[in-house]
Amino acid sequence: MAACCSDIFQYETNKLTRIQSMNYGTIKWIFHMIVFSYVSFALLSDKLYQRKEPVVSSVHAKVKGIAELKEEIMENGMKKVVPQVFDTADYTFPLQGNSFFVMTNFIKTEGQSQGLCPEYPTRRTLCSSDSGCKKGWMDPLSKGMQTGRCVEYKGKQKTCEVSAWCPTAEVEEAPRPALLESAKNFTVLIKNNIDFPGHNYTTRNILPDLNITCTFHKTQNPHCPIFRIEDIFQEAGENFSEVAIQGGIMGIEIYWDCNLDNWFHHCRPQYSFRRLDDKTTNESLVPGYNFRHAKYYKENSVEKRTLTKVFGIRFDILVFGTGGKFDIIHLIVYIGSTLSYFGLATVFIDFLINTYSNKYCRSHVYPYCKCCECCAVNEYYYRKKCESIVEPKPTLKYVSFVDEFHIRMVDEQLLGRSLQDVKGEKVPRPLMDFTDLSRLPLSLQDPPPVPGQPEQIQLLSEEVTPRPSNSPGWCQCGNCLPSQLPENRRSLEELCCRKKLGACITTSEPFRKLVLSRHALQFLLLYQEPLLALDADATNSRLRHCAYRCYATWRFGSQDLADFAILPSCCRWRIRREFPKSEGQYSGFKSPY
Repeated sequence: MAACCSDIFQYETNKLTRIQSMNYGTIKWIFHMIVFSYVSFALLSDKLYQRKEPVVSSVHAKVKGIAELKEEIMENGMKKVVPQVFDTADYTFPLQGNSFFVMTNFIKTEGQSQGLCPEYPTRRTLCSSDSGCKKGWMDPLSKGMQTGRCVEYKGKQKTCEVSAWCPTAEVEEAPRPALLESAKNFTVLIKNNIDFPGHNYTTRNILPDLNITCTFHKTQNPHCPIFRIEDIFQEAGENFSEVAIQGGIMGIEIYWDCNLDNWFHHCRPQYSFRRLDDKTTNESLVPGYNFRHAKYYKENSVEKRTLTKVFGIRFDILVFGTGGKFDIIHLIVYIGSTLSYFGLATVFIDFLINTYSNKYCRSHVYPYCKCCECCAVNEYYYRKKCESIVEPKPTLKYVSFVDEFHIRMVDEQLLGRSLQDVKGEKVPRPLMDFTDLSRLPLSLQDPPPVPGQPEQIQLLSEEVTPRPSNSPGWCQCGNCLPSQLPENRRSLEELCCRKKLGACITTSEPFRKLVLSRHALQFLLLYQEPLLALDADATNSRLRHCAYRCYATWRFGSQDLADFAILPSCCRWRIRREFPKSEGQYSGFKSPY
C-alpha cells in the first residue's frame, strides 16, 4: 500500500537549459511583446472576456406612399389619358417571414373568362394541322389543356386550341420605364424587437426619443427605422430605375452588437443594404422578380378575371448579432488558451539552434560563408540542450583506436568480417571529466617535482615494432591474440588498439596506472562498496571486470558509450594475464540490454 501511494504522490517537471545570449534573448522578448500585444488587443476589441449569446428577434414592416399612374384608354374611338392613383393596398402584397414586397411594374390582361381559344404562339404551340395537336395534353409552360384542334390565331398563323382563361395572356416584355417608378419615394417603417434570453435583456430598434418624421441617413440619422426606398438602393450601390423594370431582391441587414456590461452598456442596431438576386443573369434565364395574381368578378353572370403580371422589389430583412456580458469563466479560459502562444519564441529559437547545428551547415556552410560564422555557436548550444541517445540494439558496438581522435559506432551484423575492418560511423569523443581522478589514492597522483629537474611525461612510442609470427592478420600493434570464442562470435573480438601500425596502448604509463594498478582497482571497488569483502576466490574476477570498466571509461569517456564498448584484443588479454581466471573459458562481450 505504501509503495502504491509513493507512486501516486509524485511530481515530474522538465529540466531547462538557460542560454545567456543577447541575440536569442532579444528574439524571445520580441516574440513575447508581439504575442502579448495581440492577446490584449483581441481581448479588448473582440470582448473575449464576455459570454456571448445570439439574438432572437421579430420583425414587422409598414410601407407608406402614394403613386400616380397615367393610363391610356379608348373612349368613343379616341385615346384618352386617365390618371390612376395607387395606394398601399394596391402596390404591397403580404409575404411570409421577414419580407415585404413593393410593386414597381406590371402587365394586365383584362376580361378573361373560361372557354376555348388559340394558344399564344410559341415554338411548342405552333401547328399546321390537327395532327400537330394532342387532345388532353398539357404543357407546364402552356396556358391550358389542348383540345386537339389547330385553329387560326392571327392572320395565317395557327396554334393549338386550348381550354383555358381566354383570351390567353400574351408574352410581353415589362414596360420601360417602370410604370410605378415613383415608388422610389415610398417609405418603410421597420419594427424590430430583440431578446437575449440568457442575459434577460429585451429591447427594440425604435428608441424612446424617436422623431417620427425622421428618415434614415448613414451619418446624420443612423438609428432612424424609417427608410426611403431610393435611399436603400443608393446605399447598396444600385440604380432603382433599372431594377424597377424587371424587379429584384434587396436585403436589409440589421446587425446588433450589444455590450450588456453595466460599466459600458451599448445596444444599438446597425443597418446595411445589399442586392441579393443575381443582376448579371442572362435575359433567357428570367432575371428579376415577378409573379402573377388575378382579381375575379362577374359580368352578366359570367365569371371573369383580370390577370396581372407583377414586377417589383422583394425586401428581405435579415437580423443577426450577439449580446455579450462579462463572465469570469470565459476570461480564464481565454487566458489559459493564449498562454501557449508564448511558446512560439521557444519553438522559433529551437528551430534556429537545431537548423544551424546540423552536419550540413558545419561542413558546407560555415567554411564558405563568413557572415554565418556567428551561427556556429548554435552547435555548442545544441550539445548543451540535447542529449543524443542511440537505440540499444544487439548489433550496436563502439570502437576506439588510439591513433584516431574520434570514436567509431558500428550498428550492423559482422557476418564473419573482423571488427577491425568495419568502417562504422564517426562519433565525436566526449570530453573527459577529470574530477574523478582526485578520488584516486595518493600513490597514483604525480609525485612532487624535484627542484632543478624538468618534468617529464612518458609518451606512447610511435615506432613501428615488428609483429610476431603468430600475430593475427588484423593486428597492428603485435600484442593481439586469436579469439577463443565460438566461430560465429569470433569476429567480435578481432579488434586491435590501433588502426595503423604502431606501438600498443598496453605499453603506455596511463594504461598501467589506470587499468592494471591493483591498488587503484581495489580502491575503486571499495569506493563503490565500502563493506565489500575481497576474498581470494572472487578478487581476480572483480578486479578484472573493474579493469574492463576503467579502460572503457578512459577511452570512451561517456557511460552510454562504455556500456557498448568493445575492448581491443591486446588490452583484453593484457588484463586477463594480470587478473587471470582460475578455471574455465572467458565469456567475452555481452550486450547490457
